[in-house]
Amino acid sequence: MVAGAGAGAVAVPGGGRPLIITEDPVLLDDLLRLCAAAGAEPHVHHAVPGQGGAGGSDRASDGTAAGVGWDSAPLVLVGDDAARRVRGAPRRTGVFLVGRDLDDPLVWQRAVEIGAEEVLRLPEAESLLVDRIADVVEGAGRPALAVGVIGGAGGAGASTLACALAVRAARAGERTILIDGDPLGGGMDVLLGGESAEGLRWPDFAASRGRVGAGALEESLPELHALRVLSWDRGDRVVVPPAAMRSVVAAARRRGGVVVVDLPRRVDEAVAEVLAQLDLVLMVVPGELRSVAAAGRVAAGVRMVARDVRVVVRGRCPGGLEPEAVAGLLGAPLAGEVPVEVGLPGRVAEGEPPGAQGRGALARFCDGFWQRALGPAQGVPA
Repeated sequence: MVAGAGAGAVAVPGGGRPLIITEDPVLLDDLLRLCAAAGAEPHVHHAVPGQGGAGGSDRASDGTAAGVGWDSAPLVLVGDDAARRVRGAPRRTGVFLVGRDLDDPLVWQRAVEIGAEEVLRLPEAESLLVDRIADVVEGAGRPALAVGVIGGAGGAGASTLACALAVRAARAGERTILIDGDPLGGGMDVLLGGESAEGLRWPDFAASRGRVGAGALEESLPELHALRVLSWDRGDRVVVPPAAMRSVVAAARRRGGVVVVDLPRRVDEAVAEVLAQLDLVLMVVPGELRSVAAAGRVAAGVRMVARDVRVVVRGRCPGGLEPEAVAGLLGAPLAGEVPVEVGLPGRVAEGEPPGAQGRGALARFCDGFWQRALGPAQGVPA
């Protein structure tokens, strides 16, 4: 890392087209290829736009760039061949010196002279560079609050709660993506009444590697009840590689808003990739001793990866345990209690998703949860 842009440096605007400055045709071909992989259409110049010298493909006749300048470009990729021509340009963030010569001892001096944040050497830094460019295209803002829901015991109602959380977040105006992480759960699109809705399902992403475009992901998914849902199709495939899980969940988070993930009770490598990206996991546990015993085993696996696990007690059983006792036995904070909602199964069977009725117990729990979680600090309170 090069400490180039100090106090008074030009800030990098979010979104837009990166600026490439180079006359090296081989390097330019590589950078254009990486920009295409990130979904970006760059401006190309041979020198700093507007400061004289040879122009590039976007250079206007008056010596300024058409729609781009050194100060206004969200990201500047300076070829090592062009470093000397960039000296004297105003200091700003978001400048990277890119080249191929790994043995040049003076490259760091040139990076300091132009205020570069980093020196990137191809092909080793290709993946990192694609990520940087994609952040520019998508606008790297605050990531989504990601909440996982998992059943501590069979039939605890985790999928119902996950669906209701997503529905209530969407109705509150949050950009919301609901991810079905349980291939044997029957399908979250079915629970939302949209199993025939057009859009991609998990098997379409099974071959995903590296970075998945956040905007493209969101637009490709079925839209149901004002939220996007990534579910399973009705085929036989029930396995998505861990790398694909990691890439897709990371893309969903980059869009901001809320991401809710319905998790299976087993923690395999793919589920671990999801858990590692979650801000909070809600474990749904019926308030009776046998369910608590089962939940203890599930919690042990989840805690190996997840940062924050909390208990939601579902329903009250005659002679059962109090919510505080359930949380105490599991050694986890209590996130709340969700009473059994009379008539909910029948309404779901008729096509009404969980949480749709604002006056129901499930909706009230979800609304209260989001009010606490999506406060000014955009975090989950302790």
